Amino acid sequence: METINLNIQHALGANMTEAAIDALGHEAKDALAKVENGTGAGNDFLGWVNLPSTTSESLIDDICATAKHLRQECEVVVAVGIGGSYLGAKAVIEALSDSFAAYKNDPKATKVVFAGQNIGEDYLYELMNYLADKKFGIIVISKSGTTTEPAIAFRLLKEMLERKEGKEKASKLIVAITDAKRGALRQLATEEGYKTFVIEDNVGGRFSVLTPVGLLPIAVAGYDIKALLNGAIEMEKATKADDMASNQAMLYAATRNALYRAGKKIEILVNYNPKLHFFGEWWKQLYGESEGKDGKGIFPASVDFSTDLHSMGQWIQDGERTIFETVLSVEAPEHETIIPTDNDNLDGLNYIAGKRVDQVNKMAELGTRIAHTDGGVPNLRITIPALREQYLGQLIYFFEKACGISGYMLNVNPFNQPGVEDYKRNMFALLAKPGYEKETAAIQARVK
Repeated sequence: METINLNIQHALGANMTEAAIDALGHEAKDALAKVENGTGAGNDFLGWVNLPSTTSESLIDDICATAKHLRQECEVVVAVGIGGSYLGAKAVIEALSDSFAAYKNDPKATKVVFAGQNIGEDYLYELMNYLADKKFGIIVISKSGTTTEPAIAFRLLKEMLERKEGKEKASKLIVAITDAKRGALRQLATEEGYKTFVIEDNVGGRFSVLTPVGLLPIAVAGYDIKALLNGAIEMEKATKADDMASNQAMLYAATRNALYRAGKKIEILVNYNPKLHFFGEWWKQLYGESEGKDGKGIFPASVDFSTDLHSMGQWIQDGERTIFETVLSVEAPEHETIIPTDNDNLDGLNYIAGKRVDQVNKMAELGTRIAHTDGGVPNLRITIPALREQYLGQLIYFFEKACGISGYMLNVNPFNQPGVEDYKRNMFALLAKPGYEKETAAIQARVK
């Protein structure tokens, strides 16, 4: 079985040794046990741990049938959600898509676009303008139905769809992914007769990509969710062993915690394939929201190389030595492009004529890893056989499992997010939301 593979050799050096990482093995083992056995803080949000292997065939078939219906009826499907309710699907779709699919007019392809991930008025206006002459449907994703950003987007798009299609027809083009029994969206879906899928109470948003939250938009985009889940099942099995020699998730968690304790406070996720840009965005939420609390946590950042070598590269090479990198390296691109010979050779590139573009890219990666390691930036490397559903499923589950282990090693609850509510209270007070009268008076006194 081909699989993703973690290599930590370039993370070792004067400030980090295998012995220092191995010394954390017992902590990683204890943390893994908390994840597997549900004995740690936040254990009511561990529904994702065995999710890949326990997802029923009937649910997968239902998701695929619903995706087929939307694909048959719609030119465009808008996935409405924020945070984990959109980032996982966006990451997988972008990784698997033709880079220029948005510019191609393929009548057989249903485009998946996103809304509710911001409160940009121009974004929403331009989205609605784009949809004006399109046959479109909506996947709305929210446990409560009242989260401000997606609720605004859904209200606008629902009204637009009902105006275009009529209320009865529109109800057949809206799918709600929400709580099983309660909340505003569940109530609306029941009243309007929307097709629904459930977000289980024991799966938090940032761990939800392998639930209908991520699987339905991915299936609508035309990708194989069974292969995605099969890859995750492979990694679920591979990360049950309680020793670092056999369990890559434990090794990753222990290595990053050893680096953190040695003063490396920032982890930069690096890719050399632009299709992985949004995978970096998903990863940042997963680790930032899971670990950043109680005054602790590695700060997750991401860069796209070689693009950002011409911007952030200087800082990474010579800036403050509080960083380490985790490099995502795709072994085999899907297509082959050979650099041609040019008789004039004015650009001086004939020395690489006849080589594949990916050969040059791989040497850029290797040269950069050596330079950054020499510059005091430890490098971890994760190789991915190819950008296909199976390996993305492996990678998603690998990072999820490692995140739970790493969070427990930090002695935080990896599955809550208390700090996220602070901005909401201020926003509601500034907007004079009913029930926030005291907060409104207090905050208005501060901003005068």
